[in-house]
Amino acid sequence: MATALDETASASERQTGLASDGSQYLTFVLGEEHYGLDILRVQEIKGYTAVTRIPNTPDYIKGVLNLRGTIVPIVDLRCKFGMPQAEYTMFTVIVVVVVQDKIMGVVVDAVSDVLNITTKDIQPPPHFGAQVDTSFIQNIAKSGDRLITLLDIDRVLSDGEVAQAMAAAAAA
Repeated sequence: MATALDETASASERQTGLASDGSQYLTFVLGEEHYGLDILRVQEIKGYTAVTRIPNTPDYIKGVLNLRGTIVPIVDLRCKFGMPQAEYTMFTVIVVVVVQDKIMGVVVDAVSDVLNITTKDIQPPPHFGAQVDTSFIQNIAKSGDRLITLLDIDRVLSDGEVAQAMAAAAAA
C-alpha cells in the first residue's frame, strides 16, 4: 500500500532525475509549447545577450557570440520552427548545445526544468504524412498533464544549415 510519502518521493524522483528507467531532459518553452533536449547535449544555459549579426545569413541564424574565446553561432528556434517572432525578455535564454559535434547556441523563450522522463512516458511522434517534416522530433513525452516534444538536436538543423551557421561563426 503506497503512502502519501511514497507518492511524494516518486514525484520527486521524476523531476530530480533519481529514477533509473528514463533519461534526463532540459525542458524549455517556445510560445505555449514545451520542448525538451537530452541533458547530455547541453553545455550551459546563458541569459540572452546581444549577438553580432552576420550579413547574408538566414533569418533563423541570429548571429554569433563570443563565449569565453569561442565564436558560437546562435540560432533562434522560434524563427527556425516558423513561429511568430516574440520580443526577448528577461526569461529569454541561449542554451549552448552540441550539434553534430559542434558548439551552437539556441534561443528559447524560457527554460523550465530538468526532468527525468521514464520510458513508459515516452512515445514516438505521430505520423502526419509526407507533407509535414517531423524528422527532428525524437519523441513525445508526457509529464503530468502536459506533452513535451523531445527534439533530436542533430536534426533540428540540416547538415547544410549547420555548415552555414559554422561558416557564419568562422566569418566573425
